[in-house]
Amino acid sequence: MTEKNHWDWDTAEKMVSDVREWRDRFPVVQEFVVSNDGEKVAAVVEQEKQKVAPCVNGKIWGEAYERVWSLKFLPDHRLACAVLRDYEWTVVVDGTPWEETYDFVWNMTFSADGEGIAVNIKKDNGFGVALNGNTWEHRFVETRDLVMSPNGRSTATRVKTKRIATLDIAGFAEKALTVAVDGKAWDSHFLGIWGMTFSSDSASIAAGVKLDHLDFSVAVDGNIWGTSFPGIWEPVFRPGNRDAVAPVKTGKGWTLAINGRLLWEKRFSQVWGQRCSPDGQHIAAVVAPEFGVWTIAVDGLPWEMTFGDAVLFPAFSPDSGRVAAVVKDKDRYTIAVDGIPWKENFDMIWDPVFSPDSRRVAAKARKNGRHMVVVDGRAGQRTFEEMWEPVFSPDGAKMLMRYIEDGKFYRKVVKVEEI
Repeated sequence: MTEKNHWDWDTAEKMVSDVREWRDRFPVVQEFVVSNDGEKVAAVVEQEKQKVAPCVNGKIWGEAYERVWSLKFLPDHRLACAVLRDYEWTVVVDGTPWEETYDFVWNMTFSADGEGIAVNIKKDNGFGVALNGNTWEHRFVETRDLVMSPNGRSTATRVKTKRIATLDIAGFAEKALTVAVDGKAWDSHFLGIWGMTFSSDSASIAAGVKLDHLDFSVAVDGNIWGTSFPGIWEPVFRPGNRDAVAPVKTGKGWTLAINGRLLWEKRFSQVWGQRCSPDGQHIAAVVAPEFGVWTIAVDGLPWEMTFGDAVLFPAFSPDSGRVAAVVKDKDRYTIAVDGIPWKENFDMIWDPVFSPDSRRVAAKARKNGRHMVVVDGRAGQRTFEEMWEPVFSPDGAKMLMRYIEDGKFYRKVVKVEEI
């Protein structure tokens, strides 16, 4: 919110860059990315064979590389990517590369403020993590699935601690997988690990674990819940404490468990995608009241209306009092808010965005090949070639739209009533 206060909410419309001109200058222009404030648009452009570079607002970086990938704007509007130069990979931020190089880097992750940037790395036949250019001292046989703490100071990844030959089933059964945090592996090992997540205070990490062929549980800082279940999905922490919540399978169906104890009385054919409200007092999840029928349940109570094709992750409003989610029924997408779907549907729709006062819900949508903003179920008057998710102003009265039309990238600020 503080960051958004510094954005330009007064300029009604600005053409940031003529991206069609980029396509005239370069033989290859890859997918565009834009900064949160809409002041920058970037893409990887090919100048000649094996000579590529990021291009920002029409200006290419000073140095070209053999390959560039994972181009992303950080929350503080800097541009980061992985690059290959002289057969070595590293990370470059706004044109400045990390000093250390690697055999390969992947899973670029960053903190909410953009200060922490991390990647999985492979070097000298060992695997680890590099955070802001500083590589873990200890390397592992294998690393996957990188996550970063909310404060951007810690990283964790799933690791294999001993080599197991292909098809060595006995070796696999000895359990070689665990979680490493800042380079230090948990003492406990498992058959499988998934869904690592940090607590809001960055002090603990939880993950779903497979104990044996029939038993699953959650491990928090390497300590396994006292109970196990025949099925489990990835956990989340409640904001403000270290209570871990995960969907679990019981003999009567799926429900939610907290710290190993069953939380919801009602059982469902499936439960997944649980999300906690900002104040930590409520939990919503995607549920299937019966096979092939989906909806959202809040604190264990499902919405009355169900949907036949899909329901995606629920989103809480800032005041924790409302829930919205993308729903799909009869091959058409829309948004449902507090159990009531918008009347208009679309070919595709993206995640709902609440206004700061929780009163309005907006989303980017596509219909008949054109993109638009939809506010409270009402589609905007204008449509665009391409656009990115809308952003409410800090007071909720205006909206920032970032879009491409007639081959040019614009940022436009409009009053919400005039969408």
